[in-house]
Amino acid sequence: MLFLRAVVLGTIVVSGYGSDRRFPSGFKFGSASSAYQVEGGWNASDKGESVWDRYAHDHPDIVVNGNGDVACDSYHLWKEDIRIAHELGLHFYRFSISWTRIMPTGFPTAISETGKQYYSNLIDGLLEKGIEPVVTLYHWDLPQKLQDLGGWTNPLITDWFSDYARIIFSFYADRVKTWITINEPILICDGAYNMEFTAPRIKEMEMAPFLCNKHTLIAHAKAWRIYDTEYRHKYHGKVSLTNNLVWMEPFTPEYEDLAELALQHCAGRYAHPIFSKEGGWPPLLEKVIAEYSRKQGHVRSRLPPFTKAEKELIRGTYDFFAMNMYTSRLVRPSEPGDGPRIWFVTGSPELNITLVADPRWKVGAVSIMPAYPVGMRRQIAWLRREYGQHLPILITETGYGSLDRNLDDEERIDFISDHLEQILLSIKEDGANIIGFSVWTLMDNFEWMDGYRSRFGLYDVDFKDPMRKRTPRASAHFYSHLIKTQILHKTRVRSHRHEDVRMSKRSSNSSSNFTGLMLLLYTIFLQLFILL
Repeated sequence: MLFLRAVVLGTIVVSGYGSDRRFPSGFKFGSASSAYQVEGGWNASDKGESVWDRYAHDHPDIVVNGNGDVACDSYHLWKEDIRIAHELGLHFYRFSISWTRIMPTGFPTAISETGKQYYSNLIDGLLEKGIEPVVTLYHWDLPQKLQDLGGWTNPLITDWFSDYARIIFSFYADRVKTWITINEPILICDGAYNMEFTAPRIKEMEMAPFLCNKHTLIAHAKAWRIYDTEYRHKYHGKVSLTNNLVWMEPFTPEYEDLAELALQHCAGRYAHPIFSKEGGWPPLLEKVIAEYSRKQGHVRSRLPPFTKAEKELIRGTYDFFAMNMYTSRLVRPSEPGDGPRIWFVTGSPELNITLVADPRWKVGAVSIMPAYPVGMRRQIAWLRREYGQHLPILITETGYGSLDRNLDDEERIDFISDHLEQILLSIKEDGANIIGFSVWTLMDNFEWMDGYRSRFGLYDVDFKDPMRKRTPRASAHFYSHLIKTQILHKTRVRSHRHEDVRMSKRSSNSSSNFTGLMLLLYTIFLQLFILL
């Protein structure tokens, strides 16, 4: 095979922050992806149809420039994914399993041996390179057959999901020690049903978000308890779910109580039932939504209650707190002229709030996700106040999107560095127990509604190349150096030019050796600058 490597030739400027910028021993750095966004092979072998297969095929006018039919072609190029993860020096690689690649109908009546082997190969390949696989059971790609039966609004889905989880644990729990049950239930529920942000494109804002909310929590809890009773004593792994958190700050100081209510609506609604001592919905939020429901004419709250047994089932089903975080918002009361408030984007009619972004915050390719790194530290402090000062926290996603293929991605380096600085402050000054950090994403991929327009990758992917060539950006070199030194240095790479260097046909071992040598020389070069 002919490999092409883009070499960045430029001026490197490094400033060291000193020993206080060293991460604690045992802190892990990783990167993340999801099945539909990278795998392709949408109908390979006996794989079944997911909601995203259906959605992207039926709405090419809505999804920007394409679908996930091929994506990064990781289904065939999984060895390349392992190669670049190893090139970076990742401690862990977070990926998700496609439900329909393992169980084509969504039910355990049929198991795909091809799908089972695909993930087994990926897990074994990562472990051989010393990279821990962190596996997400569900990252948005519900089997279409289950969606036809009501999807996450059908209470039976909690059993369907637990059946799926049990099978996946039986296949891989001997090798996978860190599990995420469900990725971002707030986007599965609130994002999907409030604003048609994601498949299955059903807009029902009154009942569906809250039904989905409850059922994702119960599904998670059942999966956690399966692992706890059937696998923990054998393999000693850890399980949690991860949500997408948005830090909420008062627009002006007098709106502090309103910001707290917004935090309970965003984070608490998906965390309080699991992580609080008493369980159930956040009490203040439960009261507000009940009152609003009565004003609407409902005879009972739109927020469905938990039974005592359900509270006990859910409460305590965690081994760590996993969080994705990209952005923040300012909170103020809604005013005439604000227009419709759609939760998670502009506000909430239940809470009578409007969410706005500070115009000073940095905006990347995704305009609804302006960056406010300080919000990361403040969100972590809030979680610790709510759920315990020693709560282990794993940052499972954050990242910066761009609209170009520029390899000199200084803005992405700034984003990662600025957020890691806040994480270090959380650890060293606040005493937070943060155990790891994961960049979204390892490589450019299919970014849902934004298709291939937004690029979040540490590695550029050429989607016009049949081999989906992966090329490291400056941020990849920055991140690799950070992982090796465990010290947060601000590294800028200003490129004078790029040139493609054609490497002759060679074995995978020699290719890996060459890459390792280049990274070693790069690291030595950086360290010399630091010493100077």
